[in-house]
Amino acid sequence: MTRTDRVSKVIAAPPAVVYGSLLDPAALEAWLPPQDMSGRIEQWDPRPGGGFRMVLTYLDPTDSPGKTSDATDVVEVGFVDLVPAERVVQRAVFEAEDPAYAGVMTLTWELVAVDAGDGAGAGTEVTVTATDVPPGISRADHEAGLNSSLANLAAHVTGQAFKPSSSAPGEQ
Repeated sequence: MTRTDRVSKVIAAPPAVVYGSLLDPAALEAWLPPQDMSGRIEQWDPRPGGGFRMVLTYLDPTDSPGKTSDATDVVEVGFVDLVPAERVVQRAVFEAEDPAYAGVMTLTWELVAVDAGDGAGAGTEVTVTATDVPPGISRADHEAGLNSSLANLAAHVTGQAFKPSSSAPGEQ
């Protein structure tokens, strides 16, 4: 597996605020699940060598069956590198019987201070790079999910009428 997917977004919040939301379990449960999913963290150990276990549940699994069960994706995430206000590197492994979802995917969250372009000044360009993406995850679906998560993150850290992923399509 050598595929790499990458998305980025400028968020109107300083890097330290964005970094804090990458390492806060309640925040992750709120913003990380893409639209039409909810999330629950079952274990939490925020240090290099630690990690977390997240259960993502499809609100309507009819067209998007889960990797772990009909309605869920369970992922074990290990923290590889944590550089405050700059970078979070994670290794993610999905619990799945289908070998198309097997393997270790590395997610690198890079945070770069930029002008937010909204007149407020401080902003952060967040770039998520996923390497060794399992072949069972289509590029289009993965990039859509990552972009949805980044939109949720932006709304979460800026306090803009944030609606968790459990909102109806088009409400975010």
